[in-house]
Amino acid sequence: MSSQAKFEQKKIYVKGIGGERPLLPLSYEEMKRQAKDRLSPEGFAYICGGAGREETQSANRRAFQQWEILPSMLNGKEDVDTSIELLGKKQVSPYFLAPIGVLDMARAKGDLKVAEAAAAEQVPLVMSNQASAPMEACAERMGDAERWFQLYYSRSQDLVQSLVQRAEAAGCSCLVVTLDTTQLGWRRRDLDLGFLPFLQGKGIAQYTSDPEFQRLLDEEREPEDENAIRPRINIATLKTLWSQKRNYPGDFKKWFSSRPSRAVQQFISIFSRPDLSWKEIELLRSYTDLPIVLKGIQTVSDAKMAKDKGMDALYISNHGGRQVDGACAALDQLYLIRKAVGEEYPLLFDSGVRSGADAMKALCLGATAVGIGRPYVYALALQGEKGVRQMLRYYRAELEQNMFLSGCTSMTDLSPEVLRSTRSQ
Repeated sequence: MSSQAKFEQKKIYVKGIGGERPLLPLSYEEMKRQAKDRLSPEGFAYICGGAGREETQSANRRAFQQWEILPSMLNGKEDVDTSIELLGKKQVSPYFLAPIGVLDMARAKGDLKVAEAAAAEQVPLVMSNQASAPMEACAERMGDAERWFQLYYSRSQDLVQSLVQRAEAAGCSCLVVTLDTTQLGWRRRDLDLGFLPFLQGKGIAQYTSDPEFQRLLDEEREPEDENAIRPRINIATLKTLWSQKRNYPGDFKKWFSSRPSRAVQQFISIFSRPDLSWKEIELLRSYTDLPIVLKGIQTVSDAKMAKDKGMDALYISNHGGRQVDGACAALDQLYLIRKAVGEEYPLLFDSGVRSGADAMKALCLGATAVGIGRPYVYALALQGEKGVRQMLRYYRAELEQNMFLSGCTSMTDLSPEVLRSTRSQ
């Protein structure tokens, strides 16, 4: 039995003698159910929801279920090594925390708590472009721990360059450029509630803390569009204005200023780059020497193009089913892309990972590292930093235990031969 799995199991069983139960439910479904009771309806919808009928979310889970592990016996070993090397650095496990925005909807100061948990558990954190705390504040909580920065490519080239420079200064060791959100997906849960957190001033701290964004706010404003859509003025509208001011940095003067509301308007106008192309990605390369990872790659042709253009790694993901309804499962494309780009090229993966067994399957099918998303947000909602740390320990222990019981004691043992597809049955 692996040391991590043995320790976690022993701790739970021994404490159980005294009637103590685990800090978190070990079932993802139960953790999600309990978190729903803690979250606001808007917060839960934003975190758990997907695009349209959420068929892509279902496809992600179905893809994992269509692969079965083939355990091998009598390997004569008793230790499991889950360490990997990624982009020139060694990690104790193949996990990382995927970027998720607006974590303060799960718990106050959520970004800071997740940063502390990731650092304590030696798990790299991809700091979200849509965080509720500036990257510098999260970096300060992490010390020398590994962190990366997710970049949404803005309409403002100067803002992009400023964010990249800040990420370098904050000790980020690579840029994770998200490609699949040049516009927001059609997310029915959020639309039913008429809720977008950014309009409340939430999740835009990377912008309001940025000197270039503030410079843009100082520029002369264009006349208001007479045909612009405007909300009714009522109690809900006033609450939104209050939220915008509360979430904007600064002293008491912000309460008497229109700047918080203008910051939201400015963010909405420049957040995404609908015409994003390879030209912008190549320009980004001239801004930094940091490794560039392209997130949202889902086709073999895009993967080959990215590799040919010198991208340092790819991140196979369909955004957890939040962008395109009815899209292919990310796990299926991971397998095809790995075959196309070769064994040595780094491939990160997320979308649908709900257990250590899922992580093992993804690693067998070609992932170099596996991202955890919604599970850590639910853990955050339930138990804060302690919850995130415990969830990471559970996932690492379950991966190690599954590997050990399947006859795999290192990452090099994980390959498609360890699995069997059920699709032809």
